[in-house]
Amino acid sequence: MRSRRHIIYMVIVTEIGCDFLKIGIPRALLFQFYYPLWRSLFERLGCEVVVSDTSTKNLVQKGIAVTVPEICFPIKIYNGHVINLIEKDVDYIFCPRFVHIEKGYWFCPKYIGLPELVWKTIPEAKLLVIDIDCRREDTADLKCYMPIAKKLGVSSHKFKQAFKGAIADFEKFRGLCIRGLTLDEAAEVMFEGKKFEDFKIPKYETTIGLLGYIYNVYDPFISMNIIKKLRELEVNVITFDMLDPKDLLKHRSEETRRIFWTFPDKLYQAATVMIKDMNVQGLIHITAFGCGPDSIVGKEIEHDYADSGVPFMTLRIDEHTGESHLQTRIEAFTDMIKRKIRKVNER
Repeated sequence: MRSRRHIIYMVIVTEIGCDFLKIGIPRALLFQFYYPLWRSLFERLGCEVVVSDTSTKNLVQKGIAVTVPEICFPIKIYNGHVINLIEKDVDYIFCPRFVHIEKGYWFCPKYIGLPELVWKTIPEAKLLVIDIDCRREDTADLKCYMPIAKKLGVSSHKFKQAFKGAIADFEKFRGLCIRGLTLDEAAEVMFEGKKFEDFKIPKYETTIGLLGYIYNVYDPFISMNIIKKLRELEVNVITFDMLDPKDLLKHRSEETRRIFWTFPDKLYQAATVMIKDMNVQGLIHITAFGCGPDSIVGKEIEHDYADSGVPFMTLRIDEHTGESHLQTRIEAFTDMIKRKIRKVNER
C-alpha cells in the first residue's frame, strides 16, 4: 500500500509536470553515445539531470558486491552506477531497455533484460524504463519515448516539442563525432562551452583503429583511458563512432554470413571500413571478460582479415586487469607498427 506522503508526491508531479524532478542517468553501458539525446530531452522537459560519478574502484566494487559473479563486468559496473545515483537521492533512474534499432539485428540479452537485472539486484532502485524497439540508430522514435510523458505527468504537446529539440541536439553531436571528435569531446562541445577547435590534435604517421563497445572504449576504469594513452604515443585513433553510419553499411552485402547482434555487427563493419577504406596500420579490440558476442566477433575479425597485413590485438579487461599490463601491451603493439612503417619508408 502506498503511503500518504507518496500519494501527495504523485499528485504534485501530475499537477506541475516534471519540473524539479531529478533524473539520474548511469554513466555506464551506452551512456556516452546517447547521453546528449537523453540530457537534452529531460532538461527541455524541465528536469534536473544528475549523472553518476566517473567509475572508480570504490564505485565498481559496490556494483560487484551486489551482482552475481557469472555476469559480465560492464553490468557489474552499471549496478555500481545505479547505487551511486541512489546515494545522490534522485527521483528516477533512467534505464532504457534496448531491444533493437535495426530490423533483424538485436541487442545482447543483458540489454533486453537490463531493467529486470537491476530490479532483482537493487530492489530499491526507482527506474524510469522505456523500450527502445525501433528502426533508428539514434533511437529517436517517438513511440519509444512517449511513456516518459505519462510517467512524468507531461502533456503530449510539451513532450513532442522537447523531443524534437533533443533530436536536433543529438544530430549536432553525431556530426561532431563524424568530424573526428571522441564521444567525450563532442559532449564537451555540446554542453561545456568548448569549441571544436579546442580539440585539434596533431596528425601522426601511425593510425590505429580502436574497436570496442562504447563502455569498453570510453569508461576510464575499463579502458584505463586508452585513447589518451595512444595519443600520447603519437598515434591517430579512429573509433567506430567516428564513422558515418552509412559507411558502416558499405561492405555488409559482401559478407556471406550475418552477425545478428547490433554492436558486434557495427564493430565488424567498422573493422572492414578501417582496413579497406581508411588504410589503418593496426587494429586494437578492447573487450570485457565474459562477453559472449564480443568474443565471437573479435575472432571473426582476426580470422577474416588475417591476410590483410594489418596487425590485430585483443585487450580483454576485467576487474583484475592492471594498468601497467595494458600500458605495456599497447606500447609494444604501437612500437611494432612504427618499426614496420619505418622499414617500408626506407625501401
